[in-house]
Amino acid sequence: MLKTTGLTLHYGGSQILHGIDIEARTGEVSCVMGTNGVGKTSLLKAISGSHPRSGGEIELDGAAIGRVPAQAMAHRGVGYVPQGRMIFPLLTVRENLETGFACLPRAERMVPDEIYELFPVLRDMAERRGGDLSGGQQQQLAIARAMIAKPKLLLLDEPTEGIQPNIIQQIGRVIAYLRDQGRMAIVLVEQYFDFAYGLADRFYVMERGRVTLSGTKAELAKDRLIRAVSV
Repeated sequence: MLKTTGLTLHYGGSQILHGIDIEARTGEVSCVMGTNGVGKTSLLKAISGSHPRSGGEIELDGAAIGRVPAQAMAHRGVGYVPQGRMIFPLLTVRENLETGFACLPRAERMVPDEIYELFPVLRDMAERRGGDLSGGQQQQLAIARAMIAKPKLLLLDEPTEGIQPNIIQQIGRVIAYLRDQGRMAIVLVEQYFDFAYGLADRFYVMERGRVTLSGTKAELAKDRLIRAVSV
């Protein structure tokens, strides 16, 4: 579903990503790991179009993608749940979900029952403002909003950050469900090792803007991964 080749990214005069090659396959979770500041979030921004890449190639579903903005990537089937969630605090839960309609044909602009089955709290709080929700509830809302657009590629940036354990477990079940449905590829940026290891099919470890270790779960020993992502 996704392939990047030689991906580079700059912020002003500073180069953040140095020739990143990754793949994400439909029906799999590809996990990008590494300590703070190695370029994981920048990688998702480059893939999603939130920050234009400096060089390299991105292929989505076999088609080369130019340097297009985030809204164009969303229309091509890329869903992005950024770090910090970025929900609209003054809109209701229902209205936040409906912002995902922009990528859908008019006939498909509805919140499917599946969303509320996966995240029951969103039905209960449909008329509450997004800013009134807890951090865990906002994270559920952000993931649900991305799902509304029926993405082919789902990018998740630190979905467990600052979330209580019971919500982390629920989010893990949702990611596993989406993977097992076989309708999308999932790229997960995550520092919570056990959470990531339990979900991922393949791993990319980053250091200083480069991928320094990659492979499938079968190819990489757990203790080797732990050493690679440790400070």
